[in-house]
Amino acid sequence: MEEELLFDRVKTGIPGLDGILHGGFIRGNNILVSGSAGTGKTIMCLQYIVSGIINYNEPGVFVTSEELPYELRREALQFGWDLKKLEEEGKLIIIDAASAKAGLSTDEKYAIRRGFEVNELAEQIYTAVNQIQAKRLVLDSLSGLDIKINDQQALRVAIFKISALLRELGVTSIMTSEMLDGHSFSRYGVEEFIAQGVILLHLKEQDGELRRSLIVLKMRSTAHSLRRYPFEITSLGIVVMPGEEI
Repeated sequence: MEEELLFDRVKTGIPGLDGILHGGFIRGNNILVSGSAGTGKTIMCLQYIVSGIINYNEPGVFVTSEELPYELRREALQFGWDLKKLEEEGKLIIIDAASAKAGLSTDEKYAIRRGFEVNELAEQIYTAVNQIQAKRLVLDSLSGLDIKINDQQALRVAIFKISALLRELGVTSIMTSEMLDGHSFSRYGVEEFIAQGVILLHLKEQDGELRRSLIVLKMRSTAHSLRRYPFEITSLGIVVMPGEEI
């Protein structure tokens, strides 16, 4: 426990989660948040970024490959988070990695315009982080980047390069990935080995009702609970119930 106190903590801004993590993420670490569709991955990422800006004065970069930027801004408004205002204040940069994948043009200043390519993504992230001195970053999602690499080793190297860049820049980051079945923790099966922490989100039917829960699978350099906890998506974002277990 004394060694844990040496690490600077980053508050997630998600009620109930920091207690499970013994104070929050370790600063500079890269966390994988994985789950099936509808589990709340994007909402968790938005809440982490917005809370960092508003509550802790930590600018953030959000790389979106699943939703177009205007869709992301619209979704955030449902929770009272005005991303456009934060962008105009120079506290947030959204990198559009979704338009090119969909074959659409984009007016976004920061965008991946030639489809996924590790070096271009790295360049965009490097520029954006330094532009606003970002402390937090989200990549939502690795699955959405549609990495077309058949060789498992080459795939692992590509994802490792992204993770290494984030650590080199000193940002505390979240990458998301989609679980396609109940036997793997991520889309490609390698993300969980590269990240310093893994949080799994679940959505299952219980008593005729869909219920959400999470479990912290791993978190290097810190103790954490290995129990499964329910969480809800409220009008203010995600709330974890650490006093309850499933």
